[in-house]
Amino acid sequence: MENFIKVVSLVGPTASGKTKLGVDIARRFDGEIISADSMQIYREMQIATAKPTTEEMAGIPHHLMGFLPPDQTYSVARFKEDAAKCIEDINRRGKLPVIVGGTGLYIDSLLKNIKFSEETRDEQQSQALWKIYEEQGTDKLLELLGGFDPSSVERLQTERNPKRIIRAIEFYQTTGITITEQIARSQTEKSPYLPIKIGLNYRDRERLYERINQRVDIMISQGLLEEAKKVLSQPLGYTAVKAIGYKELAPYINGELDLETCIEKLKRETRRYAKRQITWFKRDSTINWLYADDYNSYEELYNAAVIIINKGLLYG
Repeated sequence: MENFIKVVSLVGPTASGKTKLGVDIARRFDGEIISADSMQIYREMQIATAKPTTEEMAGIPHHLMGFLPPDQTYSVARFKEDAAKCIEDINRRGKLPVIVGGTGLYIDSLLKNIKFSEETRDEQQSQALWKIYEEQGTDKLLELLGGFDPSSVERLQTERNPKRIIRAIEFYQTTGITITEQIARSQTEKSPYLPIKIGLNYRDRERLYERINQRVDIMISQGLLEEAKKVLSQPLGYTAVKAIGYKELAPYINGELDLETCIEKLKRETRRYAKRQITWFKRDSTINWLYADDYNSYEELYNAAVIIINKGLLYG
């Protein structure tokens, strides 16, 4: 086990409290945080992505956050490469890498050491698939995918995440092999990491949804509408354009719908996203789940996380 790098991975749905717990864990164990959030990588996208403020970071170094302009596309392969460099650097300096985020594909690809084949994205093809989704829904996408990759349909039909389904279709159209075959090919080498996995969630789903609703209200009061106007006024890359928080407010900005209706849609889409995140992470039986509503205080929750990490660091 001496050649493996020990890392802490803190995952869970949006608004579950990962930011604070991650910072406190990093402070306790002399660690640094690597963000595993596909939208927090962008500059200018602060409020909508719930990017932690300087105060919330509490002096703990945060990596892979706010380093890319919104017009640039970012991929899971690039994240894996960039995060691996961060982990190596943090470990070399004798500190503990703490991966915090809710983008499950990023985290799994990194920790499982999934290898990616070279692929180029056809923007017109991508737009055509998203148009199919908008006009005909997820079932149509699953039907298209089932024509050549039924295994992916079986894997994706419960989560029903259009982004992942479209990626699976694109991958086949671009490379000529199915993403199922690529996954099988990619997991031939062992991971260099020994992860201590913690999941943060709520047993009572309605409590999580209420936190999401409150967070959206706070975002609006913090200036989300102004941020959305600024972000939507510039060219956005394939990745950034999918961010929740801007496109939902666009109809109000364009004078098509009232603000209250758009805010309710934003809350609904964020709740749906949280549900998809939970579905993804629940498939990993190695995650140690902490449910915030099982504890009488944040301190009790934090102490439970510390016990899990101490055990992982001691025994591996």
